Amino acid sequence: MDTTLARISHLPAPEGDSFADSLLTGLRKAPKEISCKYFYDEAGSRLFDAICELPEYYQTRTETALLSRHAGEIAALMGQGVEILEFGAGSLRKVRILLDAAQDLRAYTPLDISGGYLGAVVRELAADYPALTLRPLVGDFTLPLDIPELPGAPRRAGFFPGSTIGNFKPDAAMALLRRMRGALNGGGLLIGVDLVKDPVRLHAAYNDSAGVTGQFNKNLMARANRELDADFDLDGFAHYAPYNANAHRIEMYLVSLKRQSVRLCGQQFDFLQGEAVHTEDSHKYTIESFREMACRAGFNPRAVWTDEDRLFAMHWLESR
Repeated sequence: MDTTLARISHLPAPEGDSFADSLLTGLRKAPKEISCKYFYDEAGSRLFDAICELPEYYQTRTETALLSRHAGEIAALMGQGVEILEFGAGSLRKVRILLDAAQDLRAYTPLDISGGYLGAVVRELAADYPALTLRPLVGDFTLPLDIPELPGAPRRAGFFPGSTIGNFKPDAAMALLRRMRGALNGGGLLIGVDLVKDPVRLHAAYNDSAGVTGQFNKNLMARANRELDADFDLDGFAHYAPYNANAHRIEMYLVSLKRQSVRLCGQQFDFLQGEAVHTEDSHKYTIESFREMACRAGFNPRAVWTDEDRLFAMHWLESR
């Protein structure tokens, strides 16, 4: 492979697609909302990395253990000479397992919405994998994907860990899977999926005793203060993350602790005491329900790996 540290490229984004526009639109809604895709600026990405180390947050350590245990099987299913395309540059520990196991890897292409975080990821990998072709792309994988191809258009092995698919409502999750399938050049997708389980365990994972998840949630408002000169009073909002058992999802909110007003981009937004701003959902699946959705999205579900306690699953899906 060529020794290369490609400059970070930017995929085109639709006009008006920005944090400011999204925030203004979301706060005009009833009930108010802020898109979870804006969690991951540099500060938010660091906070999420800290969440992944928390004792209550079983997802990361369980998924990492599954990757390590089944790396050889995964590499065989990916095949030789593929380009690994990661949707959302996550924990380097996870992707390193794939990079080390892959056979005759053509390139690694991390796609992430945060250019700063992506730059740090790429610099670290370039130092440790000097012969690996890196193609970092700043972009939003929730939008149409037009990813530049390498010469010869090799098959791609998509990588979407962390159960990020759970942040999307079922119809949106299926649409995202279809877009991903279209970007894989006939290849497959390795995806992490959090499973339905004891609500007590789920509640603890999203309401940790150290309060890091609360800081991560509030970073949406802190980011608006930093970047948009907003005046959110962070102490005036509380993190709230209940489990909706009927819908099989965690719902995350920022709840106003008082009657207050916020200035943002020259506009005023009023909050009632107890008013909730929706920031994220995290849907949980059974193995069977996720495989059914993958089939409807145009994949052939192949292998699936889970831990002894059936907390988390890794699926290998093949394009058809």
